[in-house]
Amino acid sequence: MITLPPTEHDLHAYVDLRLSPADRQRLETWLASHPEVAAQVKGWQKDARLLRSVLGASPLPDNPALDPSAVRQRRRHRYQQYLGRAAALVLAVALGAVGGWQARPGVAPMTDALQAYRLFAEKDVLPADFKVGAGNSVQPWLDRYFRDAARLPDLERAGFKAVGARLLSTDQGPAAMVLYQDDRGARVTFYIRPPGPGNKLLPRGSRREGGLQADYWSGPGYNYAVVAPVDVATKRLPL
Repeated sequence: MITLPPTEHDLHAYVDLRLSPADRQRLETWLASHPEVAAQVKGWQKDARLLRSVLGASPLPDNPALDPSAVRQRRRHRYQQYLGRAAALVLAVALGAVGGWQARPGVAPMTDALQAYRLFAEKDVLPADFKVGAGNSVQPWLDRYFRDAARLPDLERAGFKAVGARLLSTDQGPAAMVLYQDDRGARVTFYIRPPGPGNKLLPRGSRREGGLQADYWSGPGYNYAVVAPVDVATKRLPL
């Protein structure tokens, strides 16, 4: 017997006609009051009908890769990869444009650090290039791209641990964003980038924009920023 709300496995079983009549009736009743899920299921049913029409009435070969639910999952994964590549391209262009103007009058410092937070920390658009796991840490990965850079800030006393990192691009060279997260899902990022035209280093400072706070500074060869929601930055971070 299925549970309600249904799991994704239950929904795939419904589409593939693998539910009992009683479970099918229960699920259809539930879908009638949840139009967004119902629309998704209708899309899956369309995919299933298309697959059956291509294969004809003959039974499916004993190949897990041809299971309709597996086909749907692969299509969804490819679509997510497409969105990810598109988002990475948009961000690379945006960071390059902002990076080229960072040193010019009227442009607030470390705008690209705030943009990176909004895209990657708030929206989870892309998986990380590096994920922290048992026996590894972000620092050696970061050292591969940024020689003699400052060490990563230790935010464990504030409850945040580094969980992953993403390599980005600016007109002046590679940049990177390291993502920290606490047990409740709050997020902080550490951002490192080249200093821009004229090797312009930044005095230590802080600014707020759109509910976020960026605390920034410079060291030999690089500009840095820690970005977090304002309440997190002011109440929890030791900066």
